[in-house]
Amino acid sequence: MVSSSSKLVLRISDLAYQWPGAAKPVLRVQDLGMTNEERVFLRGASGSGKSTLLAAIAGVVDVPAGSIAVAGTDVGQLKSGARDRFRVDHVGLIFQMFNLIPWQSALENVLMPCRFSRRRRERAGADPKLSALRLLDELGLSDPTLVSALAMSLSVGQQQRVAAARALIGAPDLILADEPTSALDEDAKTSFLDLLKRECASVGSALLFVSHDRSLEEGFDRVLDITEVNKV
Repeated sequence: MVSSSSKLVLRISDLAYQWPGAAKPVLRVQDLGMTNEERVFLRGASGSGKSTLLAAIAGVVDVPAGSIAVAGTDVGQLKSGARDRFRVDHVGLIFQMFNLIPWQSALENVLMPCRFSRRRRERAGADPKLSALRLLDELGLSDPTLVSALAMSLSVGQQQRVAAARALIGAPDLILADEPTSALDEDAKTSFLDLLKRECASVGSALLFVSHDRSLEEGFDRVLDITEVNKV
């Protein structure tokens, strides 16, 4: 049941995407929508188009006008620079390889979106640093030595939590997570995923979680197979 506070965050309509020089499209998505209250699990094997779909939603690749709207904005109508600005304002990304700045501290990495987005900075509260510290604490990184440690000195699991805090700070409309648990053991996967879903709910961010690991499906509002979504 959709509540009165629900709003559409993602709408994909008649999306077709083909890599330059490729013989055929890698994406054909007729219809997909998400509200701000949803946590959606999208499963599929490697090479099935999951990561390309996230790249299209985030505006990392060029898509046709009218095919993808995020937070009410037609991503396909934005030029490259405008897409970059829109992405940092409205989308939190958790990459499979985390993409942290290795020579910056955990705290500095979390605050990165607030440096480049006034919207995220304002939504992080009066003091974004306090918001960052709260997120790190919620994700199990409250130790001051870890907060100030360079990202490259952290364990894989710690880096993953920093990446999640960076995506969540400033309450973006949509969190896109691309195989973010691939480097964790089973217990750590469950703990991380529970924290991620809880934090998304607390800040009001929709979550699109992409993985091939079916053991992680429990607790999501919807579970979709990429073959249901991508009709190539």
